[in-house]
Amino acid sequence: MRPHLCIVIPVLDEARTLGQRLGALELMRRRGARVVVVDGGSQDDTFSIAREHADLALIAPRGRASQMNAGAAACPADVLLFLHADTVLPAYADRAVHQAISSGRGWGRFDVHIDSSRNVLRVVATAMNLRSRWSGIATGDQAIFVQHELFWRVGGYPELPLMEDIAICRLLKQHSHPACLRERVTTSARRWERHGVWRTIFLMWRLRAAYFMGADPRQLAVQYGYRPR
Repeated sequence: MRPHLCIVIPVLDEARTLGQRLGALELMRRRGARVVVVDGGSQDDTFSIAREHADLALIAPRGRASQMNAGAAACPADVLLFLHADTVLPAYADRAVHQAISSGRGWGRFDVHIDSSRNVLRVVATAMNLRSRWSGIATGDQAIFVQHELFWRVGGYPELPLMEDIAICRLLKQHSHPACLRERVTTSARRWERHGVWRTIFLMWRLRAAYFMGADPRQLAVQYGYRPR
């Protein structure tokens, strides 16, 4: 039987927390959701943990876009939900997605909460949610979901080393405005805390502005700290 929802999780060296993250999806799996983990070549035990706790574990060329496309191709569900490994869905995310899609929306995203007591990160999350609601552009942290047929109609995620979330939202907006769910996903504050909150905020603003001005996403990925393949 074709599942209604497939949750696709791109990972790289996430062994420390992956088992816990996948365990949090168990109730949704019992309600019929399928979980596909796509490893980009981890050097730790990520892949073995994924094989134990997910419905399907795959290896794909490193890069969120290529990994998410591989996961989507392996799971012909009615709806695809793309979840970062450091983000936790609300308990009834599957039902919220089903309601949004059933109402006629082809795609959408959740509001986001950053897992930190720092006031500045609460402001950042609020700004992300408001900006997304106004612009129709979501970030990967907001757990983008989309009808399977629509996802492939727009060609899936553009194969970019960074800003793939913005790129696919631009394509999807040509078909409809997103469902902006007020249920919140919780994402880790680790990237802000590792590099400094204000430094990370300004870097992300600068990289996003550069992308909209036509900068090469590969060069932006290097500046962000990724290692494009």
